Amino acid sequence: MDRSTPRRPAVDRHWRGSARLAACYAVAFLAMTTLVDWNAGTLTPARGLLWLALSSTVFTVLLPPHVTADSGRLTVRGPLHSSTVHTDALVSVRQYDGASSHLVLQDTHGHRLELDPRVLTANPLLWHELDTGVRHSLDHGTLHHGADILHRLGHHIDDETAEAVLRASGLS
Repeated sequence: MDRSTPRRPAVDRHWRGSARLAACYAVAFLAMTTLVDWNAGTLTPARGLLWLALSSTVFTVLLPPHVTADSGRLTVRGPLHSSTVHTDALVSVRQYDGASSHLVLQDTHGHRLELDPRVLTANPLLWHELDTGVRHSLDHGTLHHGADILHRLGHHIDDETAEAVLRASGLS
């Protein structure tokens, strides 16, 4: 690879499909509510705007955050906000389990980011960028809490990748 060309950031490769699915659900919701209202004879411009606003809300709720990673940065962009942490200057990593498991990363600059670990499992390039930054944080002594969490997550991702390779080759 030519060093003069800038490297493209790693992105969540499943995001477009998930965003498309969220849009389909929102359009289906709009179509169903409008048709039911029209069939009942109660559709007015105000109610049409209400259904449009509600379908926009459905889209916003279902739209997953867009995750990108590039040279020491991890960014999560949602419909309402964006968060970026410097992975090469992490201070802590915490994992919260429950109804929706998520990682919380915090860097030395005070930036905080929440991320679903399944995004990292499904996107090895994102994981590689995060892991590279974490190794840099460990080498510089900034990561004080959570290295074990990322170590376990790395093993889980490696196991998932190995299983996928075995399945694809017909060996499992």
